[in-house]
Amino acid sequence: MAVDPSKIVQLGNGKNGNLVKPYDANDDSLLTKAGLQDTVWATRLDAVMGWARKFSLFQYPFVTACCGMEFMAVSASHYDTDRFGAALPRFSPRQADMLMIVGTIVHKQAPVLRTVYDQMADPKWVVAVGACAVSGGFYQNYTSVPGADKVIPVDVYIPGCPPRPETILDALVKLQEKIQHSRHDVI
Repeated sequence: MAVDPSKIVQLGNGKNGNLVKPYDANDDSLLTKAGLQDTVWATRLDAVMGWARKFSLFQYPFVTACCGMEFMAVSASHYDTDRFGAALPRFSPRQADMLMIVGTIVHKQAPVLRTVYDQMADPKWVVAVGACAVSGGFYQNYTSVPGADKVIPVDVYIPGCPPRPETILDALVKLQEKIQHSRHDVI
């Protein structure tokens, strides 16, 4: 059986009988023999990237209606989204990785929303804030889109009219958990 060279752990320089053997994540004896059991962490690169991405969310606010006031309250000092790593809004889709759809989406705005989504770099996440963005709200007419998921894929839905800032923070934590546990191609 061939051993993957990236899975080989070498202790020392391999000369004079130093231990060189395939890495086994369940075998701690290798690290114990080297005295490294408290200083070496074995993990996957995509797990580290997920952990780093969850604390560096650059949001693009697509604010169209009254839920924007609650969104501004979340960004203010009382609720402070900066402690979650999501405080800096980017007003260019090419610099953002989280699209916050805040408010009603009408059919004339849908192509613009799709263009903004397409211009964002991967990986990207979408949060629908408020009843209008989630389901079209109380508007039962021909102009409103019945939910942002009819235009682009949505990762997290935040219900309410308007949603409380605590609900937005809770959704942000849930999105961070989703980001950390998602697997993306790492270059």
